[in-house]
Amino acid sequence: MSDKILYAVFGDDEVALNAAKKVTSEGVHVSDVFSPFPIHGIDPVIGLKRTRIAIAAFIYGTLGTILALSGMYYFMIYDWPQDFGGKPNFTFVDNVTSFVPITFEFSVLLAAHGMAVTFLFRNWTLPFMKAHNPIPESTDDKFVLEFRASENEKSLEEIKAMVEAGGVERIIEKEA
Repeated sequence: MSDKILYAVFGDDEVALNAAKKVTSEGVHVSDVFSPFPIHGIDPVIGLKRTRIAIAAFIYGTLGTILALSGMYYFMIYDWPQDFGGKPNFTFVDNVTSFVPITFEFSVLLAAHGMAVTFLFRNWTLPFMKAHNPIPESTDDKFVLEFRASENEKSLEEIKAMVEAGGVERIIEKEA
């Protein structure tokens, strides 16, 4: 069975936010929002949960710390120990203070790159992936609210009537 989808296209982010507030107060579920930039305050209105990207950042940062410390231990203590200025420090504990800046920088590097790649994979926005954007204008200057018939108790006609009262530019109906 195919699902019917209703797309409400708006020209302004505030109008789209107010329309989302209006329809959700009537018990309508907004499936997704497509916009050229983040709309401040839309997440709690449509019921999005908080992101878990901070957990991924912590994991990537911890991995960066472990890799940096183990790499520096191997290179500077185990594989090729050197004495600088006649002061040999052939133990990890004696050298750990000099490893702090590199450890910090490598942790930040891995956390930042890991979060970026995770974000791109999670949102299907890598160059080799097909876009999941149903209305191409939403990357330029339009704001789109998506309503699925299967996720709402109200009919698409009732939803369409509610959205039309909220300043919509056009409404597109498609089959999923």
